[in-house]
Amino acid sequence: MTTDPWGRVDDDGTVYVRTAEGERAVGSWQAGEPEEALAYYHRKYEELAGQIQLLEQRVKGTDLPPTQAEASILKLREAVTEAHAVGDLAALQSRLEALSEIVGKRREEVKVARDKARTQARDVKERIVAEAERIAEEATHWKSGGERLRQLVEEWKAAERIDRPTEAGLWKRLSAARTAFAKRRKAYFSSLDEQRDAVRDEKERIVAEAEAIAGSTDWNTTAAAYRELMHRWKAAGRASREVEDELWTRFKGAQDLFFQARSAVFAERDASFAANAEIKETLLAEAGKLLPITDARSARAVLRGILERWEAAGPVPREQRDRLEGGLRKIDDAVRKAEENEWRRTNPEARARAQDTVNQLRRSIEQLETRLSKARAAGRDKDVKETEEALTARRSWLEEAERTLAEFS
Repeated sequence: MTTDPWGRVDDDGTVYVRTAEGERAVGSWQAGEPEEALAYYHRKYEELAGQIQLLEQRVKGTDLPPTQAEASILKLREAVTEAHAVGDLAALQSRLEALSEIVGKRREEVKVARDKARTQARDVKERIVAEAERIAEEATHWKSGGERLRQLVEEWKAAERIDRPTEAGLWKRLSAARTAFAKRRKAYFSSLDEQRDAVRDEKERIVAEAEAIAGSTDWNTTAAAYRELMHRWKAAGRASREVEDELWTRFKGAQDLFFQARSAVFAERDASFAANAEIKETLLAEAGKLLPITDARSARAVLRGILERWEAAGPVPREQRDRLEGGLRKIDDAVRKAEENEWRRTNPEARARAQDTVNQLRRSIEQLETRLSKARAAGRDKDVKETEEALTARRSWLEEAERTLAEFS
């Protein structure tokens, strides 16, 4: 019988391995020397030890998932327990136990990390759902709102998964928010279509009215009617772009037809008024010689004659009308102002009031001068000062009142 510390070969060729529970037959060797048998079964042992070493390296040096590592450990435990090998099998089991502890800790770490990731993922998805619900309830920029909802769905897909019930509940809320946004957007555009239809109907009526009066020759009334139609057009709002463009082309075409015809008539008429303008230019120059006004009565008489000839001259071209009428109006205002000044100067009641004011101020000054003399004689400095100030003011008022009275002389 051949032996070594971990096994032996019996005389009949049976190979045994020694374990803590006793010997266990691991094979039979009939083809050679017992040493060869022990060497063969030692190699089997080394193969097992090598597999364990490789697993140790993977567990310690890589991110091998704990579930996969535990499956490998279980498989190797079974292999060691039933191993047809000679060696320190207990040492291999001890190494597997130590490796199992490492994997257990790794499993806890992974669980903690997974729980943290799920918590973070839940926070992310709750934030996504909250934003989606806010968009569904408040957003009015439909294009950007819809684009943001699509981005939120992509963010949801990229986030870690969480527990199934919470995941399902949050996804249901996200889907409901997207549906609510789509319904609200659809309702908005539906109401917008109704509004645009109403605008189209109103603008079609406006265009019909504009086209109906395009051939009118009642220039002033029709021009006012077109201004009113333009106010209604602006107040009506906007229809769809195609309808808006088509109706505006018709509306503007009707306006242009009328105003072009009016401009042609006015241009012809203005040409016939050119001679009138020349007459009024001469009259305006004649009226201008009245300035400055020195005799209001005679100026009014001259201006009256000019006004009679002015009216007789007739209308002038529109582009000259404001300048000519304005120039004559300024001269008329100057004459009127001179007349008012003359009337104020010769008004007996106004002169009497001016004289009365002068008399009152003179009496007041005499009284103050008497009071001043008494205050100085009595040595009342305060009264002297107050009286002098009052006298200064009354004398200033008297000068102004005397100038006013002089104007009536």
